[in-house]
Amino acid sequence: METSTQIRTGDTYDPRVVALLDHHVTAARAQTAPGSAHALDLAGLRAPDVAFWTGWDGETLVATGALKTLSASHGEVKSMHTLQTARRRGYGGRMLRHIITEARARGMTRLSLETGSWDYFKPAHALYRAHGFVACGPFEGYVEDPNSLFLALDLSAPARR
Repeated sequence: METSTQIRTGDTYDPRVVALLDHHVTAARAQTAPGSAHALDLAGLRAPDVAFWTGWDGETLVATGALKTLSASHGEVKSMHTLQTARRRGYGGRMLRHIITEARARGMTRLSLETGSWDYFKPAHALYRAHGFVACGPFEGYVEDPNSLFLALDLSAPARR
């Protein structure tokens, strides 16, 4: 990512953010079996237990990501999305590293996520695994589902370089 790229606290009322999130939820749900989509809507992102960020390249919105607090020691990665035309340029990795850093700063020792298991989600699987996430079982109200992949990162381990 270029130095002009900034991660900012997300504004869920900004029409550019609303449009990208709408695309994210619509695309994810179109690629997921009914009942297996767990993307947060705007109201979910506005909840007090969710921190939401946006990534910008100049004035162009290129990425979103969120951290949901499940407990004092456990967080969940939510709403990771990179603009289609900006993919494979490091924006998703930068957002994920920001979320990991924030989780550590909040004293969390575990960071989990749920994503789809279908081919559409394979680039996301590779991103998460490259950052140290490993397969785990369902957590925090999720249930075993062949359409879901559950991953976790042990934040008590030293940060990856």
